[in-house]
Amino acid sequence: MLEDTRQRSGTYVQANNTPVHSSAKQPDIEVMAVTQALEKYDWLQDYFWKAVAVDQDKYTASVELGEQFDGYFFRALPGAKSVFPVQACLYLAKAQLAQKVHNIIIAEEGSELHIITGCTTALREEPGLHIGISEFFIKRGARVTFTMIHSWNPATAVRPRTGAIIEENGLFLSNYVLMKPVRSLQMYPAARCVGENAIVRFNSILVTGKGSSIDVGSRVLLNAKGARTEVLARAITTGGHITSRGYIEGNAPEVKGHLECRGLILSEKGTIHAVPELKGTLAGVDLSHEAAVGKIAEEEVEYLMARGLTRSEATATIVRGFLRVDIEGLPPMLGAELRRAVETSERNSCKCRSGRERDGY
Repeated sequence: MLEDTRQRSGTYVQANNTPVHSSAKQPDIEVMAVTQALEKYDWLQDYFWKAVAVDQDKYTASVELGEQFDGYFFRALPGAKSVFPVQACLYLAKAQLAQKVHNIIIAEEGSELHIITGCTTALREEPGLHIGISEFFIKRGARVTFTMIHSWNPATAVRPRTGAIIEENGLFLSNYVLMKPVRSLQMYPAARCVGENAIVRFNSILVTGKGSSIDVGSRVLLNAKGARTEVLARAITTGGHITSRGYIEGNAPEVKGHLECRGLILSEKGTIHAVPELKGTLAGVDLSHEAAVGKIAEEEVEYLMARGLTRSEATATIVRGFLRVDIEGLPPMLGAELRRAVETSERNSCKCRSGRERDGY
């Protein structure tokens, strides 16, 4: 996360179910708790449950029916450009607690908003539950980049529910990084391109170990002429189970979509299940997918070792290259933050790999 507060356009911090801080440094960027925003704007209520269905599952229903919920409200006014990212931190500090969050993000016409969020816990082994509803509204010609870095403990269950609606010439770029073990994670963010030439990109980097079960995917509906999407996932397991899903549906002329999932299994106990799906409902759509799951090729390791690297160094080099995903349109600051997260994941994965090699695997 961004350590220098001078390099933020705004900050939001929530502990358990209570907002503890919100501030904005640009007059045309709004950052506040959802409850505060509802008091300020009568029209905001109309945005709730428009991008995510309230009856999607028991988790969305529990947020709506719960006695207490909060979350962040980020809004870029028409034509606003966030100089630095807006940062949010959702912190789970109490054991046996269900943290329920409902976030609303609005990028008004012609605006540009960059967001980085970090979700984490103070708990070591105590169980907890995080349910996060996030609804994005990208208006005509607006751009939103959203980078989420999760760092939970191995006993936490995590259930994000995310939806985005992208209007004409809008862009939604979503990056998700899972660095540390989590008991279970299930998320399937959905984006709807409702305006011509709308663009959506999902990038996921997943590293999980023994005892973790994650089911992650992205769903994109191309409902307007010329809409485009790219869904990329890189997954590494060192002992846990990963299901990597992707779904693209083309419902309008001249739409294009590509889905790609690649997985590495670095342990005999790990499993990866790739589930790519494409659906075209009329002639002229251009949709494609590719998926590959396997292990590090021994000949690649031997090739690098022949050039002076140790086996551990060779493995680390291959993993680093595998996780490296070039993300078009990401601001330099967020790009650097994402690279640091990937490097952390790569180091942890290679440590696990080296330990197994010493044990004779």
